[in-house]
Amino acid sequence: MKKFYVTTPIYYPSGKFHIGTAYTTVLADTVKRYKQLRGYDTFMLTGTDEHGQKIQTVAEKQGKTPQEHVDEMAKMAKDLWSLMDINYDFFLRTTDVKHVEIVQKIFEYFLQKGDIYKGHYEGLYCMPCESYFTESQLVDGKCPDCGREVKLMKEEAYFFNMKKYADKLLKYYEEHPDFIQPEYRKTEMINNFIKPGLEDLCVTRTTFDWGIKVPSDPKHVIYVWLDALTNYLTALGYMSDDDTLFKKYWPADLQIIGKDIARFHLIYWPIFLMALDLPLPKKILVHNWIMMKDGKMSKSVGNVVYPEKLISRYGLDATRYYLLREMPESQDEIYTPENFISRYNSDLCNDLGNLVNRTVSMVNKYFEGKVPEYNGTPNEVDKEFEEYTEKQVDLIEKTIDNYEMSPALQEIWSLISRTNKYIDETRPWELAKNEETEKLKSTMYHLIENIRKIGIILLPFMSETSKNLLNQIGIPEELQTWDNLKKYDGLKDIKVIEKGQPLFIRKNVEEEMEYLKN
Repeated sequence: MKKFYVTTPIYYPSGKFHIGTAYTTVLADTVKRYKQLRGYDTFMLTGTDEHGQKIQTVAEKQGKTPQEHVDEMAKMAKDLWSLMDINYDFFLRTTDVKHVEIVQKIFEYFLQKGDIYKGHYEGLYCMPCESYFTESQLVDGKCPDCGREVKLMKEEAYFFNMKKYADKLLKYYEEHPDFIQPEYRKTEMINNFIKPGLEDLCVTRTTFDWGIKVPSDPKHVIYVWLDALTNYLTALGYMSDDDTLFKKYWPADLQIIGKDIARFHLIYWPIFLMALDLPLPKKILVHNWIMMKDGKMSKSVGNVVYPEKLISRYGLDATRYYLLREMPESQDEIYTPENFISRYNSDLCNDLGNLVNRTVSMVNKYFEGKVPEYNGTPNEVDKEFEEYTEKQVDLIEKTIDNYEMSPALQEIWSLISRTNKYIDETRPWELAKNEETEKLKSTMYHLIENIRKIGIILLPFMSETSKNLLNQIGIPEELQTWDNLKKYDGLKDIKVIEKGQPLFIRKNVEEEMEYLKN
């Protein structure tokens, strides 16, 4: 069986996750569900990044120990992923004993190999990002990643010799054009960080103690990125007594990250793996941000949208659909309440919901709920409909395989729209009135068959909606597989539900705008 390993970043949980953070994990979960449908043995990793000065400072301000603080935050993260039905296989915390032990082994390995050396660091430091920058890397004198103030700091530290691997990384980029998606992120890394001269990376700190101790020099704690990035290995048992999962799933097939941590994953992470003589991930997907009209979501500004609020009123599937549909790779997307409600009413209620409701009603009205069987000789209209659908399914499959979920949903909705149009073309009510029974049977069969296909394709994106849809049209579990998606003659003894329930209830725009803006 084919294997598939997908990861999200491990998140620093400073509080509730907003929809931008949730998007990364929803995307990974959707990819995993799709791969499972295609017959893969899958493994999904997520978790929390729990070390560093920032966490120690926040905990002290709250009158808690750092461990108490991260315990609360990890529970909050797990509760949200449970609410969002995230189907992860392992939730890693960087305070886990096994992770700590393996990170220490990796550090000592690098030290003995000569890739890590001791020195003194003086540089411009951003505490929220836990990163040092050179003067040339700053943007308007501030952190290039988060835009906050930086401070000049000096301390004894260990460094990783990044320069040693710079040429090897560039060569890897060149020989593996599909390694980074979208491709322009690779150009950014080369032009902004590698060509100007890759700085050696500070990998320990001495000015705080909430972190993993260096075994051979315990006054140092291991710098957060060497600690955090290696979670993708430690979760699989790398360098442990049981490395079964590592041997089974590494290298990762897909690692999904936000653009704010691109540099760490596209430069430092590959170099760490090269130094460990390990294969690199097959693909790293960098997505953009969900923005507000007044800029980036920020708790301090008070413009944050939380997934819990959307889920409680519109349901999980509507929330997932919006996130996946509105988030393209190539640019930031602006969230507005108007757009959310428009998607809900237009796409989910009108397009999808009405299609299912109308079709179930007609099968009940004209054939007492029993779906006519395929006659094997489609007329010209039906044949064109079959050909369109087959090509569209191929296109959807290709787009999902390339992890382009927003374009994939656009193509799925094109199929839904075409199926709605088929009703207008065939006009079943006139066929019934004119007693054109064979044409009516063919029309009802084709509608149910296409809705079955749509339901299966939607399974990774909106699982509850998909299951509800397939149940309403009476599709047994053995016909809910991707393998028979392109068949047109597989439905026999199918009976639709006697009275279908709307998949989505249309919302009053003014009322919902009031809810979403408060």
